[in-house]
Amino acid sequence: MIRIAIFSDIHGKLLLPFKLVAEYQKQFNIEIDLIIQCGDIGAYPNLDNLDKATIRHAKNDRDELGFYDDFSQYHKEIDTFLKQLNIKMVCVRGNHEDHDFLDDLEKKHAQGSMFPIDIYNYVWVCKSGEIQRFHKDTDQLSYVGLGRIGDRKNRQEKRFIQQYEYDQIKKLFKSKDLFDLLITHDSDNTGEAGYGSKEIRSVLDNIPFRYHFFGHTGKSYSKALDQNGITESIKVKELEFTASGILPENCMLILEKENNVITIHSVSTSFTNQFTKYDWKLK
Repeated sequence: MIRIAIFSDIHGKLLLPFKLVAEYQKQFNIEIDLIIQCGDIGAYPNLDNLDKATIRHAKNDRDELGFYDDFSQYHKEIDTFLKQLNIKMVCVRGNHEDHDFLDDLEKKHAQGSMFPIDIYNYVWVCKSGEIQRFHKDTDQLSYVGLGRIGDRKNRQEKRFIQQYEYDQIKKLFKSKDLFDLLITHDSDNTGEAGYGSKEIRSVLDNIPFRYHFFGHTGKSYSKALDQNGITESIKVKELEFTASGILPENCMLILEKENNVITIHSVSTSFTNQFTKYDWKLK
């Protein structure tokens, strides 16, 4: 069996998914093989390159700068924790990232389908449109990422899906394979007028996926059959603490695949409520 934990929109709190998974394994005696994260990592190794939204939020919440504080500078205790856990987190790009930094890393790792972005080599970013395959024993999970967000005005800023990324994923349009997962940051553009990505809509119309996971929108968790009649689209609730300092419902999902059967469930708030805004780093 393959078992993965799925999160979205961590905004600098890179340690939090790892800590949640470590505690989940401990309490339930269940092994997690991989973490998948649906963008807005908050990957800013240089404070000079923060975007306006991150600067605004960081004034009241230092967690927004967690990549800079904890994952671009070496800390022995974090290194030890991650090595003991030994689980990789694979992400897609969001709109709140240092894309110049990520572009440089992507070019340096031209041969692979994903690349590491942190000092410990446990946080990886998928290249958009590349097929990823995770194997365990006789089971295999196939997935494709498409990071960043759509733009109805066709602007070229780096927070928006780039043409080279869409060109790469279009190569799969003629594929007859059924892929397990599409991982994106944005939604497709069939919802609220003026929002969502036309590129993601085109991907869903042309490539068969069993499930589509995304974040970004700020809306509640939802699960619905896509208009393509094949894909179950799942909006993952952002991993952001509420005003009362607890995590929202449906911010941590567990996906299991065994003998080609996939099951998905949401982790109960009775577990996630053990992590609050005020003490999660002490766990």
